[in-house]
Amino acid sequence: MKKIINDPKTVVAESLRGLAVAHADVLRVEDDPAIVVRVDAPVAGKVAVISGGGSGHEPLHGGFVGQGMLAAAVPGAVFTSPTPDAVEAAVKATTGDAGALLIVKNYTGDVLNFETAAELAAAEGLDVRSVVIDDDVAVKDSTYTAGRRGVGGTVLLEKVTGAAAERGDSLDAVEALARKVIGQVRSIGVALTAPTVPHAGEPSFELGDDEIEFGIGIHGEPGIEKTPALPADELVARMVEAVVTDLPFSEGDKVLLFTNSMGGTPLVELYLAHGIAERLLAERGIVVERRLVGPYITSLEMQGMSLTLLKLDDELTELWDAPVNTPALRWGV
Repeated sequence: MKKIINDPKTVVAESLRGLAVAHADVLRVEDDPAIVVRVDAPVAGKVAVISGGGSGHEPLHGGFVGQGMLAAAVPGAVFTSPTPDAVEAAVKATTGDAGALLIVKNYTGDVLNFETAAELAAAEGLDVRSVVIDDDVAVKDSTYTAGRRGVGGTVLLEKVTGAAAERGDSLDAVEALARKVIGQVRSIGVALTAPTVPHAGEPSFELGDDEIEFGIGIHGEPGIEKTPALPADELVARMVEAVVTDLPFSEGDKVLLFTNSMGGTPLVELYLAHGIAERLLAERGIVVERRLVGPYITSLEMQGMSLTLLKLDDELTELWDAPVNTPALRWGV
């Protein structure tokens, strides 16, 4: 195993220290338990949108803390859910009278620990709601989940709900918006190589030199099948087919297309794949109105990619375009 680390046990803590000094203008990191908090939190009169999960998916979630997106992020150990006390600490650090919305990816540990934290916060008089995102079309049950997994759509959900909270929407409205997004977003991922978790020291699964795993999760969970490596045209066509037919998306729909690197796939390949996806969607009469391309929800150094489609309307487009100032997404400010 070759990684730029000192000790597998301290990877997350040291990374968070680097995040804090690199982006002290937008966030702060609190210790014991570790949470990443918007620098001006709590913001009076505004809903706190909070998310989190295991580390190793950066910039998700800490890289999305700041104006117009998350009030706080709760990082667990690599590929390990954060504890309820850490989630509760994030709620207390950011939540006022307007309440908080917890965005939870559908992984069993995340769901249980965020639910427990919400109950603890509610017992102290805070208005805390939760939504669970499950946008992966690949499998219904997997290594860490009952039901579909929460994957790339999480990034889009955090941006849209964060923008709604920033403009002053009520907790009821932000929650309703979140459920709307969850109902209209779908994703699929593919792996060319496996990630290596620092404390494990070896790849999390095996793939032959000429194999890919179609339909993987963001921890390298098994997908639909292992297949021979495909040319980009064929691979992207299969991914587009899986996503489009699931909602389903239809001719005339306006969408946001998010083409994501799983960490190790370079932008030269990612833009190539994005161009193919845009062409295939256009051939179906689906209109790509907004785009995001890059490594925004990763799986350590895994080579691979995911495609996410969000069905847009005027409100969602306006909220996507709204100003955002975080380490990973920044525009309009």
